[in-house]
Amino acid sequence: MAVPPPPPPPPPAVIAETAAPERSVATTGELRVAAALTDARVRVDSSFRGASIVLYGAVFNPSDRPADVVVVVRGPDEPIRLVKKTRNMGVWLNSRPVLFEGAPGFYMTASTRSLSDIADFGQLRRLGVGVNHLRINAPEESRTVTRYGVRDVVVSRLGEDYLDWRRAVIRLKEAAQLYDTDPQGVEFVDRGLFRAEVTLPATAPTGRYYTEVWLFQDGEPLSVSNLTLTVEKVGFEREVYEFAHRRPWSYGVLCVLLAALTGYGASRVFRRS
Repeated sequence: MAVPPPPPPPPPAVIAETAAPERSVATTGELRVAAALTDARVRVDSSFRGASIVLYGAVFNPSDRPADVVVVVRGPDEPIRLVKKTRNMGVWLNSRPVLFEGAPGFYMTASTRSLSDIADFGQLRRLGVGVNHLRINAPEESRTVTRYGVRDVVVSRLGEDYLDWRRAVIRLKEAAQLYDTDPQGVEFVDRGLFRAEVTLPATAPTGRYYTEVWLFQDGEPLSVSNLTLTVEKVGFEREVYEFAHRRPWSYGVLCVLLAALTGYGASRVFRRS
């Protein structure tokens, strides 16, 4: 039985219409960055020991000038209460507590090189990129005093000590591995393709994390890609967490009853022995 001949090739006009272009028309004249996460949701249970997420992306650069990538991951804000040891008449006492209300619970920056080599101080401070440029809200409490012969001068509660308290917040967060800066954390694996690793410790707070991927060229931010990452409790831990926040009074009563029953049971056991 004879095999039928193959179908004739399409005409040249059809080939010209269906052939893929060598380069995307949308990126030939635009410098931009695109990024994504391997996992946009982290589930926390009793066996959670931390997580490592890979951020990957591509830089569309139509020019021959090099560009830098900076990754910023910021967790939910949470209050931080600090006290300082002061010596009074030979006795060390705790100072009046200071409450910072706008400190992120997690903050990480990764870049292709040092941030100071990518952009100047003013640019980084305006964008809030880097631990040294992180905006942390100080207490708004103020008082009026008399200074230099002028009455009713409004002075911040922290005053000139604000920078010392701010450095203390950052130092404590870095010691808990919740703040991190990696000047070589972004790696180009191919021309225009890069990757970075986001490491969450076991003490990472739950909530929504915001990720910014900045593209700098000649010290100027020219493009940004925004991503979100959710860290949430699952299983029995989530049920207890939500019950404690929805009905705090009932949760407190149950904890007291459970502690009382545990103590009573322990006393009975030891009394018999």
